[in-house]
Amino acid sequence: MSTAAQSDTDNEDISTVDLVDSRADTHTSSNVMLQQQKSRRRLIGKDAEPRTQHPSGGKSEKEELTKPDDSKGPIKLSHIYPIHAVSRGSILSRESTTPTPSFVGFRNLAMIVLGKLQYSLFFWCDRANIPTAVSNLRLVIENYSKYGVLIRFARLGISQKDILYCIFLTATIPLHLFIAIVIERLVAIPTVNYVASLSESEDKKRSNPKMGRKGGSISILRPKPKYMWRLIVLLHSINAMACLWVTTVVVYNSIYHPLIGTACEFHAVIVCLKVASFALTNRDLRESMLNSQPVPAIYNLAPYPKNLTLKNLSYFWWAPTLVYQPVYPRSPSFRPLFFVKRILEMVGLSFLIWFLSAQYAVPTLENSLVHFHSLQFMGIMERLMKLASISMAIWLAGFFCIFQSGLNALAEVMRFGDRAFYDDWWNSKSVGEYWRLWNKPVTNYFRRHIYVPLVRRGWNSATASVMVFFVSAVLHELVVGVPTHNVIGVAFSSMILQIPLIQVTAPLEKMHGPTSGIIGNCIFWFSFFIGQPLGVLLYYFAWNVSMSKVKMVES
Repeated sequence: MSTAAQSDTDNEDISTVDLVDSRADTHTSSNVMLQQQKSRRRLIGKDAEPRTQHPSGGKSEKEELTKPDDSKGPIKLSHIYPIHAVSRGSILSRESTTPTPSFVGFRNLAMIVLGKLQYSLFFWCDRANIPTAVSNLRLVIENYSKYGVLIRFARLGISQKDILYCIFLTATIPLHLFIAIVIERLVAIPTVNYVASLSESEDKKRSNPKMGRKGGSISILRPKPKYMWRLIVLLHSINAMACLWVTTVVVYNSIYHPLIGTACEFHAVIVCLKVASFALTNRDLRESMLNSQPVPAIYNLAPYPKNLTLKNLSYFWWAPTLVYQPVYPRSPSFRPLFFVKRILEMVGLSFLIWFLSAQYAVPTLENSLVHFHSLQFMGIMERLMKLASISMAIWLAGFFCIFQSGLNALAEVMRFGDRAFYDDWWNSKSVGEYWRLWNKPVTNYFRRHIYVPLVRRGWNSATASVMVFFVSAVLHELVVGVPTHNVIGVAFSSMILQIPLIQVTAPLEKMHGPTSGIIGNCIFWFSFFIGQPLGVLLYYFAWNVSMSKVKMVES
């Protein structure tokens, strides 16, 4: 990342390194295109010139749409940077144009599950997975003999009251996006009038050189609309915060089931982030319009304020991205077979997650309550180790269900071209690399709207990164703590603790040698393998305590 001093002098435009992974290949400016091509060749090992392709392997898009309009100079405003400028497939899809990623990271995970980290450092063999499979088969037999088949729809425990509140929130949360476009249209009117009057004044000056001189007639311009921008910022802020606040109050006070509450809170967070991105992007588009500053050439298909339409907003509402752009790369056509396959994957994986949760995770969690009540440390640790394996299996199934199957299915319906929702995070050599690779929509959002603007304001990169993790920690606590009716700060603290972990494992990314990557990857997996089930245990215990108190009061 560039320093704060360099961002204002040497780097007037925002480079690809500052905003997205160099593999995004977004061609931000003609003066850095050669450096991007060299970087991409080093990454994928090809000498051919990079091309923009549809996930199905179609023809290249026009290069003009992937470059900034350099006729007026480099792009200076970060919120209008085109994160999605080219069409790409997900790396685990057959349509991906990138090389097949390595799966060495999952072998390291298997070794951690076995508790034999030293084995993974020196011996690589597919037979290493055999003991894991045998061990898990033993647990399956033990679970069945002890509990039988536990999976029942009735065990979900979703009340009619929770369903009604969920329907209410699902219907009202998206209204905040449409409130945002009303606010933008209010400020767009004086902006357009000012630019029109300015253009009219310039035309009159060219036709009559005496205008503007002493003794000549003077054209009276409309006031510059920036005087009302503080009001617009206030209205957008109230709108975005109201989306979170109303949902949080309803979920915390009225929705009992944590699954329903999590879905509603997660929906509110997504819409809140989209409202903020919509407001920030259009603010920079207005600034560019008033000051005759350049915008990315891809936006020429929907220039400001022609992008402020219900059709454009509705597409952003459903698009699998958190970052607003007036124009996105589109796929040529809808592929029914591709869509059906992704839906079937989602159905199968959802059933698998439900089965694993009901049959294995829930009994383990229920059995852990007695150890928490009696503060038996060894019993808690035993439950933690038993929950870790099943928790990891559920998380991996959920990741594939959402990021590979779900987002690709939604992208196919919307004909959304840029489907780089993740990179090979399982091979991460450090904790920081994991956070950069595993959830690209959130990473792109924070880089575009928080990290880079703070760096350009003079913040150093470390402080800006801390702010990013602080915001992320608050959102994690909302999504986890509010639905469980226990805002105890575990999710918040776990995100904040990622900062020292990132600092400790960062040097491992730069190390060279046969074991440097393995060590960093094992540290990442071990922290993930232990940290996630620990958080689940703590929130489950706190949720049961709070719910038992509620039942006692009601009785």
